Amino acid sequence: MPTQPAGFAIQWDGRFWVRDGDSLVNMSLDRLREISAEAGHDFSADICRDATIADLDADSIEVFRRRWIAKSENEQLAALSDLQLLSDVEAIYRDDVTYAALILFGNRAAIRRHLAHAEVVYEYRSRDASGAAQQREEYSRGFFAWYDELWKLINLRNDKQHYEDGPFVLDVLTFDERAVREAVLNAVSHRNYQLGSNVFIRQYPMRIEIQSPGGLPVEVALDNILHRQSPRNRRIAEIFARCGLVERAGQGVNLMFESAIRQSKPSPDFTGTDQHTVSLTLHGEMRNPAFVRYVRQFAAEDLITLSTEDWQTLDLLSREEEIPDGFLSRTDRLLDLGMIVRAGKGRFVLSEPYFRFQSERRRSGGFASMRSPRRSWRGISWSTPLTGRQCASWWACFPTSRGIG
Repeated sequence: MPTQPAGFAIQWDGRFWVRDGDSLVNMSLDRLREISAEAGHDFSADICRDATIADLDADSIEVFRRRWIAKSENEQLAALSDLQLLSDVEAIYRDDVTYAALILFGNRAAIRRHLAHAEVVYEYRSRDASGAAQQREEYSRGFFAWYDELWKLINLRNDKQHYEDGPFVLDVLTFDERAVREAVLNAVSHRNYQLGSNVFIRQYPMRIEIQSPGGLPVEVALDNILHRQSPRNRRIAEIFARCGLVERAGQGVNLMFESAIRQSKPSPDFTGTDQHTVSLTLHGEMRNPAFVRYVRQFAAEDLITLSTEDWQTLDLLSREEEIPDGFLSRTDRLLDLGMIVRAGKGRFVLSEPYFRFQSERRRSGGFASMRSPRRSWRGISWSTPLTGRQCASWWACFPTSRGIG
């Protein structure tokens, strides 16, 4: 039997067939759905035949309108009727309602009647033990009716973590709002709505877990998830982009990684992801306050220019790990910004503020002595390359310095 074309299952005698060793067997329903997804079919653009305009919630449409006006600065949108507004973003066609319209603007009765598994389930659990959650909410309305409400609920149990920055005590929230919102947007816009399970969001004191039905799109894998974009529900993604919820297509995962690195938290964790489910864990523990302080030393206008690879490079250096060959091209930019310095041939370390902050935390414990440098920090070179820990020892010798050279 020849290989099936992408997006099309081979049918003969009224059945879909697949090889099982040397035999042919009936294709499973899950495999049929996977093959359909290969064609890039946008379920969210399909018409929900039994739905009507009356199934859409006027308040949710108004929330979208306000967001679109704020993003576009086009006040004329305020004068459009609801029907015209939804037609302009292709959420409806004349009197026909798309699944995107239902998912984003549907009222509770319509969601329950036409697409019950589109509801999002939130749980708060104070510990990992099995049993009933301390709080459970089921969002059975269109996305724009509950998106802000969900963040407010998460933020009620969003503890602050403290760190010292000179004479000041500063805070980092356990859950970064932008990272959480991006994760929720991804779950809504990329899940497979043809599968009958819900999106689950489980909040624990130090992590949030999100499970989204459908697995990763065909072109996306865990090893390319930062570089490959393939929206499963393009119409939903386009509507999100219109109102500024998605700034650039496919950047949600990148933003989650960058946020975690900037706040010295573990990277987003996709452990448990398989062909049926995308599992994402956002960890909230701040691991290295010195790195958080170090990042704060640089101008905001410089930080926003950093790519995800730049942030990953800084993260690797903060953990004294080698920079992969593929990231070496990013070092010129980081050198220009003064965020890293050379520490021997082909080696780099974070710049002086990081090790000064590290030494402030570690000075009471002491460090082993180190080889004296032949030159000053600016343009520094050593007889042998130094590790980040040795650099920290060096700066511990100058507890009040703001730089040497």
